[in-house]
Amino acid sequence: MKSLIARVDEVVIPFLRRWGVPTLRISLAVVFIWFGALKVLGVSPVVDLVASTVYWVDPDWFVPALGVVEVLVGVGLAARFGLRLVLLVLALQMLGTFMVFVLLPEITFQDGNPLKLTIEGEFVLKNLVLLAAAMVVGATVGSPEMAPPGRPDPLRSGG
Repeated sequence: MKSLIARVDEVVIPFLRRWGVPTLRISLAVVFIWFGALKVLGVSPVVDLVASTVYWVDPDWFVPALGVVEVLVGVGLAARFGLRLVLLVLALQMLGTFMVFVLLPEITFQDGNPLKLTIEGEFVLKNLVLLAAAMVVGATVGSPEMAPPGRPDPLRSGG
């Protein structure tokens, strides 16, 4: 006789295998569309942080442009369109966020201590989770369950 845990596992684990990655992909899409839209609309709470980090670029055009890129990443994730390119752009954008740790450590660390993050530091560090989520989604690119119905991934190379 199977234990209760084994019987629960027989139901829960296939459910997680089927829905875990799509849920992760859609969650990433929501975050990118939402955060990007805030930048485009000029109401993002990170405008000053972005402007301070990439001080050599005019934030009046850069922040909205970054928002457009984020919205496009989100739409690509949601639509499962061009995921290779979308995930590359996502990874580059996420890696770019870590510049603040190097360029503005006084904003990200309390008292110069890299173990004591500020709110801004915590906000940026959580991007490691977004990168890890993108890696999981990326590991499924090209698999049949990721292909949109009736439409192959246009960036899939030869097979």
